[in-house]
Amino acid sequence: MAVDAGRAGRPTLAVVGATGAVGTVMLQILSHRADIWGEIRLFASPRSVGRKLTVRGEQVEVSALSEDSFDGVDIALFDVPDEVAEQWAPVAAARGAVVVDNSGAFRMDPEVPLVVPEVNAHAARNRPRGIVANPNCTTLSMIVALGALHAEFGLRALVASSYQAVSGAGRAGVDTLRRQIALVAGTELGTAPGDVRRAVGDSTGPFPEPVALNVVPWAGDLRADGWSSEEMKVRDESRKILGMPKLPVAVTCVRVPVVTAHSLTLHARFEGEVTVAKAREILATAPGVVLYDDPGAGEFPTPADVVGTDPTWVGRVRRALDDPTALELFVCGDNLRKGSALNAVQVAELVVKGA
Repeated sequence: MAVDAGRAGRPTLAVVGATGAVGTVMLQILSHRADIWGEIRLFASPRSVGRKLTVRGEQVEVSALSEDSFDGVDIALFDVPDEVAEQWAPVAAARGAVVVDNSGAFRMDPEVPLVVPEVNAHAARNRPRGIVANPNCTTLSMIVALGALHAEFGLRALVASSYQAVSGAGRAGVDTLRRQIALVAGTELGTAPGDVRRAVGDSTGPFPEPVALNVVPWAGDLRADGWSSEEMKVRDESRKILGMPKLPVAVTCVRVPVVTAHSLTLHARFEGEVTVAKAREILATAPGVVLYDDPGAGEFPTPADVVGTDPTWVGRVRRALDDPTALELFVCGDNLRKGSALNAVQVAELVVKGA
């Protein structure tokens, strides 16, 4: 696909994994944000080759990856499994592209910055491997709000519980929830031990338990001492993004019957005494954050209202009853937008601007 004459001199962008759930949202976001790109190339698995997808109002054909796919590419957005990113991201970087990778393959690599533009944009400048990592969707659902509070108060410790949408497990997660909802709809299930599990049978998809009419206190794979990989990601990534390698962080991840938009409760302890008034002022003016907090009027963020929007929404802002240095918050964000695709696009734009 040749660069349009009107786009000459603009950077060339590759989207690798363009047909996936996050890749699809990336194309939507690229079509709606300021258009800084010249040619946009789309790549996906062999079964998707030849498909035509719409980006910026134009039909672009999906191609298969090869080593010369990245010739002339300035930025490559990757949304692929870890093993695919491990294979192809270094190839793209060796061909001169800056890779923005949404997989978990490089997030904790000390030579790969882990970037959230509202929090640590400066980190994108130092990329010795030619790769910038995009954080996990759960981390991204909270870190913009938390970073704003940290900049003012100085974070000392964090306890978080997540309420994660099934789309965090990909299309299989969404399909599983919808299938289970169809099985339990219009029944009296959920009133006796094991009745939901019997109705669902083996149709638990990527989850260890039924997710319809249920919550599942598990996301990811087993790690040491009973922690899950998802919980360790939030801990490790928060430390790296904030530049606090010894920050005490405890996380419990829970899967809930929501299609899209992750939520978290946060207990954040700071260096000194905090006030709700100052916290609200910070959150109300922080880029990428919407403060929506009036419980008396029934106003607080929920996934049903936040889905499809870009900001991190924050409500239920309280000072801890027994600790004047701690705040309690409820945060909510679309895990496919700011939690994945939007942050990656923002990082790509940051690199183009020379951050």
